[in-house]
Amino acid sequence: MRHSVILLAATSLLALASCSSSPGSSTSAATGVVTEQESREAKALLQGIWVDEDTEEVSFRVVGDTIFYPDTISQPTYFKIVKDSLVLSAVGTRYAIVKQLEHVFWFKNQNGDVVKLQKSDDPIHVFAFVHDRPQVLTYTEVVKNDSVVFYNGERYHWYIAINPTKYKVHAKSYSNDGMEVDNVYYDNIIHISMFQGATKVFSSDFRKQQYGGKIPAKFLEQSVLSMMEYTGVDARGFHFVATICIPGGASCYKAENIITFNGQLTTTLIEY
Repeated sequence: MRHSVILLAATSLLALASCSSSPGSSTSAATGVVTEQESREAKALLQGIWVDEDTEEVSFRVVGDTIFYPDTISQPTYFKIVKDSLVLSAVGTRYAIVKQLEHVFWFKNQNGDVVKLQKSDDPIHVFAFVHDRPQVLTYTEVVKNDSVVFYNGERYHWYIAINPTKYKVHAKSYSNDGMEVDNVYYDNIIHISMFQGATKVFSSDFRKQQYGGKIPAKFLEQSVLSMMEYTGVDARGFHFVATICIPGGASCYKAENIITFNGQLTTTLIEY
């Protein structure tokens, strides 16, 4: 009798665990964590080159578990299809699938618009992907700049040099279909030197990280120190404005750096 009770309890627990896992998911016996199961059939249907139904503009190409884009800056991304969603693993974004057949793929982009794609059988579309691996871009406007300034009868010479680095910044943007893509840029280090005659007053490198206490961390992570501009001199010292931007977007912060006549630096956020 006791063995029967134990068997009944174990059976009940197993049934409860089975009911708690939704279709398209499974529960690990060791950890109890529910993991999503991808549809390999849906992934197989997505293989190939997909173009817009109306314009026949190339949208992306799927090879294995990777989506490739036809432009030269959008990074490839891993993906999976879970239930009725296309999940981009690199950015963690989900797109609801409206319709999927062998040659038809409709999904909703981040604006809720239905993007209608069809699989291409035109061999010319392959050439949209015949290029080197996506580029890592240098995001800068001016490389070097300098000038001579006279103040209170003294001659000063300032010098700005923008130096691209190999530090990569991953910035999110959107494709023509409204899919979130990952672009990669090289960050900059900007050097400022200041001389009074032949005497060095100030010499230092500027990195975006030194503005971390004034700019939100999430913004700073995707941004590039893109510009440093001399804006004038007054009794407080020499004014240089740094611009920190997310590449490809309209969002920028500006911070004013004031270098005093004895080489001290103060920084203030002035604009967003």
